Amino acid sequence: MTKQYDLIIIGTGTGASGAAAHCRSAGWSVAVIDHLPFGGTCALRGCDPKKVLVGAAEAIDHTRRMRGNGIGAGEPGIVWNELIKFKRSFTDPVPPMKEQNFAENGIDVYHGRARFCGPRSVAVDGEVFEGRFILIAVGAVPMRLGIPGEEHLTSSTGFLDLDQLPKKIILLGGGFIAAEFAHIAARAGAQVTVLEQAERMLTAFDPDLVGWLMEKSRAVGIDVRLKTRVTAIEKSGDDFSVHASSNGKDAVFTADLVVHAAGRVPDLEPLDLAAAGVASEKGRLTLNAFLQSVSNPAVYAVGDAAMSGPPLTPVASHDAQVAAANMLNGNHQKPNYLGVPSVAFTIPPIASVGLSENQVQQQAREDGLKFRMRSKNASDWYTARRVAETSYGFKILVEDGTDRILGAHLLGPHAEEVINLFALAIRKGLTAEDLKTTMFAYPTGASDISHMI
Repeated sequence: MTKQYDLIIIGTGTGASGAAAHCRSAGWSVAVIDHLPFGGTCALRGCDPKKVLVGAAEAIDHTRRMRGNGIGAGEPGIVWNELIKFKRSFTDPVPPMKEQNFAENGIDVYHGRARFCGPRSVAVDGEVFEGRFILIAVGAVPMRLGIPGEEHLTSSTGFLDLDQLPKKIILLGGGFIAAEFAHIAARAGAQVTVLEQAERMLTAFDPDLVGWLMEKSRAVGIDVRLKTRVTAIEKSGDDFSVHASSNGKDAVFTADLVVHAAGRVPDLEPLDLAAAGVASEKGRLTLNAFLQSVSNPAVYAVGDAAMSGPPLTPVASHDAQVAAANMLNGNHQKPNYLGVPSVAFTIPPIASVGLSENQVQQQAREDGLKFRMRSKNASDWYTARRVAETSYGFKILVEDGTDRILGAHLLGPHAEEVINLFALAIRKGLTAEDLKTTMFAYPTGASDISHMI
């Protein structure tokens, strides 16, 4: 007999866990299904383990920067296998803890690959379950590149679990993963090459600040090749050859490891969406404003699977609250992505929230928006000089008249923390004057805000 649930959730990451908790606390019967270890991308294969590695790389970088400024001349280094062991102390306990938490809260768990077999039913290893609602929270996977030899690529998951770091690494792509992993690997002593087909890396961030970051990247030995399209990957023994084309010229790059960092897409293909009548277009679910499938009202989606907001963990958590509220009480809540900050944990980090300079200028042309902008390479400010950091700068955009923060873009020490104050201002309607007149603790990264605006 088919087992019945109020809610079946495919996935066990941040969005899945949040929705499961909300609906179970309302008295619903809930089941979660995952073919991977329970916990999702952030806890196991993304944010958390990556930041552990970034922490070690930051310590090495800080020590090297301070050499001659009170730190001795001995060469610091990362012992990679020890660092990975430390990382696993965070990730290994997650799946059993997650499963225990589900069980303690009366949520049924199933291991296996789920696929739809009807509008409200899914099959897992031959068992069929039916739900009043089904939530898709499957996360994302590396996108297919369509090039010969792409099966030789190592995923970001594989990189984060390397027992030993190879000497020569090539990263394909120029987004968050490529930038962050390049900075980690370079500080750990690897020879790193980044191949990016666009005109610049980190297109989600301000181009001026990215330019300053690229100066730092190259200074620490990262070889960034822009406008370079990879055409094939070959493997010979333990060696890899990456064939690429740039400005009409062909080139071959060799490495011990080639990492896929060229983008991720929702992991929808194995679900057999057609069996449930769930509409999608170009690999994305077709959802309404309430995170509900436009073609099957029993199906909702959150996080990277939904691709409704930025692909960030706090967005998945927010989506979970919205989707749960709509399933429990009918569609009445829409996600609000105003003021969601984004950070690439390079060394130093780069951060952004709100509108870009180009977006503000476009609004100025189309709607007559009047604004002021303050931008500066502030590497001579105390915050940077104190830690011998040469990359520090900002760009802040403020609307004239209302004094509201339109956008904030930061690079340098504490950027990943300070950006949250600008995010708070944008989301809660605080003005530039509100920030400027706040008495922040000094000397801290936040105490620079009054000079930025």
